[in-house]
Amino acid sequence: MLSALIFDFDGLILDTEVPVFEAWRENYDAHGHDLPVETYVGCVGSDFEGFDPRGHLDSLVAEPVDWEHWDRRRKKKERSLISKLEPLPGIIALLEEARDLGTPCVVASSSPRSWVEGHLARHGLLERFVTTCCLDDVDSPKPAPDLFHAAANAVGVDEKDALVLEDSLNGLLAATAAGIDCVIVPNRVTECLEFPGALAVLDSLEAISLYHLAELRANP
Repeated sequence: MLSALIFDFDGLILDTEVPVFEAWRENYDAHGHDLPVETYVGCVGSDFEGFDPRGHLDSLVAEPVDWEHWDRRRKKKERSLISKLEPLPGIIALLEEARDLGTPCVVASSSPRSWVEGHLARHGLLERFVTTCCLDDVDSPKPAPDLFHAAANAVGVDEKDALVLEDSLNGLLAATAAGIDCVIVPNRVTECLEFPGALAVLDSLEAISLYHLAELRANP
């Protein structure tokens, strides 16, 4: 079996990626521009170095954007949409199986700890993880390998004995750089991407067990 499971958070445990994208797209619509998902997806799983929607919208409009107003409006929409979300299919069952088998689970996320742990606690999932490794803990977010090295170290396993569950290309690149096999479960924002080098690309974690994941690694 696997020595540890390393979970991304946004878009894998809770599908926050879609509400955040929709809120950004509303900002663009209000200024007469479209935000294609193929453009936006560059920042998913990382930070705004991959794609900066603020800077991009600024470059498209003639008048300065009132970001104090639009940030406040966007974040209100995000909170409203995210408050209605439940953990994605298969997540709770997989965490319960890992607990029963004694397989440590850890979150490795490019988001701040306050965001990650706040949502996990709200859904009663925080105690299912040995720890969380977040943006606050490393010098560089994904696609740098720092978060996955930190996660493996946190549970005391060698990278080659762990498995990463991700939804983004930035996450896959980070796992690959860290030397950890990665299974991808795309969401509605990242499904437009290709994932070369992934151990597998699954439609969902529903009905996926630790045995299935271990078998994927044993028979790539």
